[in-house]
Amino acid sequence: MEETNRQKKIGGVLQKDLADILQNNLRDAGKTGILISVSKVKVTTDLSIAKAYLSVFPPKNGNEILEEINAVKPKIKHEMAQRTKNQLRKMPDINYYIDDSLEYIEGIEKSIKGTEDPISNPDLLDRRKKS
Repeated sequence: MEETNRQKKIGGVLQKDLADILQNNLRDAGKTGILISVSKVKVTTDLSIAKAYLSVFPPKNGNEILEEINAVKPKIKHEMAQRTKNQLRKMPDINYYIDDSLEYIEGIEKSIKGTEDPISNPDLLDRRKKS
């Protein structure tokens, strides 16, 4: 089912504010050389749950960053509620996921440019995870 305009608008607001909060928390924690971006936020039809897809660079730090974010989930939710209090009545619960689409695309590009042929040998590329 397609997202409604309201879901898209709320997702956009959450995406912008969440990216800002995560970057500030990363800077305050003293972590350098790591970049977090929020690639997409999907909100359920009843606006109670949001799925935030995070893109972390370098990708090897993704799971570590995800664990740290889940550890401070209530703090992030509170800060988000403070920022969006004039736009939303109730702050949705946010679940965080790592967005692996950039690594998947990079793997395809490497295979195409390299000597290996993924068309003749499909086992060269990792299977895409369904979310």
